[in-house]
Amino acid sequence: MPTDIIMPQMGESIVEGTITKWLKKPGDKVQRDEPLFEISTDKVDAEIPAPASGVLQEIKVTEGTTVGVNTIVGTIAVDGEAATAKPAAAKPAPQTPPESSAGVPPAVVGASRPRTEPAEAQPQPQPPAAQEDAEEARSSPLVRKIAREHGVSLSQITGTGLGGRITKQDIMQFIESQGSAQPASTPAPAPAQPAATAPAPRPAAPAPYPGDLVPMSNMRKLIAKHMIESRRTSAHVHCMYEVDFTRIVNLRSKLKTGFEQRHGARLTFMPFFVRAAVMALQQWPIINAAIDGDNIRYHRQINVGIAVALDWGLIVPVLKNAGDLNFLGLQRGITDLGERARTKKLKPEDVEGSTFTVTNPGQFGAVFGLPIINQPNSAIMGVGGITKMPLVITDRDGNDSIAIRSVVHLTLGYDHRLIDGAVADQFMAQVKKNLETWTEEVG
Repeated sequence: MPTDIIMPQMGESIVEGTITKWLKKPGDKVQRDEPLFEISTDKVDAEIPAPASGVLQEIKVTEGTTVGVNTIVGTIAVDGEAATAKPAAAKPAPQTPPESSAGVPPAVVGASRPRTEPAEAQPQPQPPAAQEDAEEARSSPLVRKIAREHGVSLSQITGTGLGGRITKQDIMQFIESQGSAQPASTPAPAPAQPAATAPAPRPAAPAPYPGDLVPMSNMRKLIAKHMIESRRTSAHVHCMYEVDFTRIVNLRSKLKTGFEQRHGARLTFMPFFVRAAVMALQQWPIINAAIDGDNIRYHRQINVGIAVALDWGLIVPVLKNAGDLNFLGLQRGITDLGERARTKKLKPEDVEGSTFTVTNPGQFGAVFGLPIINQPNSAIMGVGGITKMPLVITDRDGNDSIAIRSVVHLTLGYDHRLIDGAVADQFMAQVKKNLETWTEEVG
């Protein structure tokens, strides 16, 4: 009997999910626990592993379709049934165009055209100039250079970036897979099979052009909803502090190589900011509190949300019990959350329960940001870019001089219903002091 593939329940409050991408097509071999398809829920986007080894026999729910939990979305034929799995996979293919033309909207950002378009667009590759323009729109100069060096046509690669753009990781994975899969792709029957399943998710969605009407992804809808709700809920006020970050820049430069050799983890700046904020939150617990009706709830733990920018949106995984972690624990936790966010390995509990949030617009070059509070938190700290600039330095004798220093601008967005300006400024002054006079062991 084939093994059913079901829509999992990703948390107690999750009642449905949207299939955003099938990572395999009917007839492909799959291994148990190998990523099989991607889903989007109210909490997270995640890759769902295969429940068994065998051959993907049938896809019952197409990309862009939202179904309830425990719905059967496909089947896997066990190894003994592999011979009949491929012919069975060819049957759903003719049915795909009617389903696509029925108006099932793809959930991935940039998928603005119905799935029948790849079949209609087959004559399009004939003009070389048009094909080159399309490939240029879906890739960066670096990706195109790698493609030329390895003799790879970008039309063969499915992009996983925003709007179907081909990332460096996409092309490197394709080149590696071509090296290992070359012999397997030579048999003559192989071309006939993709032809039968061509309307499946193989063609990448083209990048949107000006004038296109592109449906929002589930994640983008949730971001829009949460940001508007936060603005309507909290009385937003911001303050900004300039921090002399030279001591930590020099410390990291000195220790980063040995740190990575000893602990197998890169030494980044983020744990310094998180640790400085945690120490200040322990002194000013009102910043870590939340409004609960007409009451103030003081949280027992400090759970720090770390905003992670993704190609397809933004997510805020939570570093639980950050006040109980040493510096190495903070670095490992931040790295783990970031990697799992980018590879869609987060679970619903990984994005729940934050009491304070840190976001880092400076990684893209911003001098500072004025972030919106992540509800139900009462405050969010924004980290600006680290730049060198002249500062007036006063020595112990009161003499002034000008020196080139590494400077970072930190902002605090806070809910004025709960936090007074004086308290917010004292909190940020403590964060500034913690960073400028850093003495804690890094590890």
